[in-house]
Amino acid sequence: MNDLILLAILLEGPQHGYALKKKAGLITGQGEMHNNLVYPLLKRFVSKAWVGRRSVGGQRGQTRELYSLTAKGRRELTRSLSEFDEKGARSAEAFWLRVSLFALLDPATRSNILDQRAKWLARREATLKRIVEETGVRGWSGSVMEFLHAEVQAEKKWIERLRRKAAEPGNGGPA
Repeated sequence: MNDLILLAILLEGPQHGYALKKKAGLITGQGEMHNNLVYPLLKRFVSKAWVGRRSVGGQRGQTRELYSLTAKGRRELTRSLSEFDEKGARSAEAFWLRVSLFALLDPATRSNILDQRAKWLARREATLKRIVEETGVRGWSGSVMEFLHAEVQAEKKWIERLRRKAAEPGNGGPA
């Protein structure tokens, strides 16, 4: 998913590696993405022509690399975002990333992503119900189960709001 995050950040325009790792870290909640992750990905992206790289002068006279998303990279990002199956639907972060980039995706792909996540949520809800029924959890454990069930219910409602918003004529998504 880190590759999708970096490519998505480049949608904003050309970025230095440092800015990319800081923004990616904010998105992932890690403070900043590590150099050993960012730069090998950028090297791979450049080799595949998904990202262009050019040297520019820095503020203190040093040379810095500026990375920009190519048309091929944008197509790859869109293709990768479109790949969302049962396994991907288990990850809230993968789902959220795709929803945040719905503007890049066609209505059928958006619908598939919402469908896959909704199916996973239905399975999750059934599992939680079965656990409660079979174990009779109470106390602190019961509190956790109530919380998890409430999370599922809230996300199901959100998915329905996303569906309605996406169905509005000429709407690429929420403002």
